[in-house]
Amino acid sequence: MDNPYVVLVRMRMRAQTVYRGSFAVEVFASLGATVSGFGELYVIFANVPALGGLDFAAAVLVFAIGHVSFSLADLVVGHLDALPTYLRAGTLDAFLLRPLPVLAQLITGDISLRRFGRTAAGTAIAVVALASSDVAWTPAKAALLAVTVCAGAALFAALFVGAAAVQFWLVEGAEFTASFVYGGNYAAQFPTSVFATPARVLFTFVVPAAFVAYLPVLTLLELPAGGVLGWCSPLAAAAVWIVALLGWRAGLRHYTGAGS
Repeated sequence: MDNPYVVLVRMRMRAQTVYRGSFAVEVFASLGATVSGFGELYVIFANVPALGGLDFAAAVLVFAIGHVSFSLADLVVGHLDALPTYLRAGTLDAFLLRPLPVLAQLITGDISLRRFGRTAAGTAIAVVALASSDVAWTPAKAALLAVTVCAGAALFAALFVGAAAVQFWLVEGAEFTASFVYGGNYAAQFPTSVFATPARVLFTFVVPAAFVAYLPVLTLLELPAGGVLGWCSPLAAAAVWIVALLGWRAGLRHYTGAGS
């Protein structure tokens, strides 16, 4: 017997790819965020030789890793943004009636394959940036790169879950929570050192965007301020997940269904 989650994901994927022309257009359109973000970075380096102590290749690597990490999380759990709609319409009750965890149902309920275009574009940029950077490759550094991308995606996924959990109390607070999720995404694509001290503290200890790409890249390139901190992305992701899951559990307990 097939796993129910696998069946749900398979059905969603089939529904999105049945019209191949339309799907191709949607994937191409999703490249807009990659192009605009890279364009912004390019314009900055057209006027300055370095940004936050990083040259163009290193800064592009930070951008690419941050972009890939967020796009992977957005691909899998980005649709949790729709939770306020479920709460207002009372349709979340249908998920509560099924003998499966609510969060798992919501995650597997809609996998947006069109967002894969952003992941592919970010990966291509990362490959070019790595080829242009002076990286003395070792097995440890190869492992660091793989762990960084996985941990970054996990961290952003936890932010999506945490933002969704807050909606049980705010309901109409999607814009407020999005500022942390998407703001963290923006911060992760630039060297943290360019931000003012309050923002640097925010994106290191509250929304740990610095651990997504900036600190690992410093370690990868053997630059100062990197060191062991570059390996701490999994710890940052685990900490965010703990907070997010506690918030989600409390939110479900707080929720009162449409039928009271």
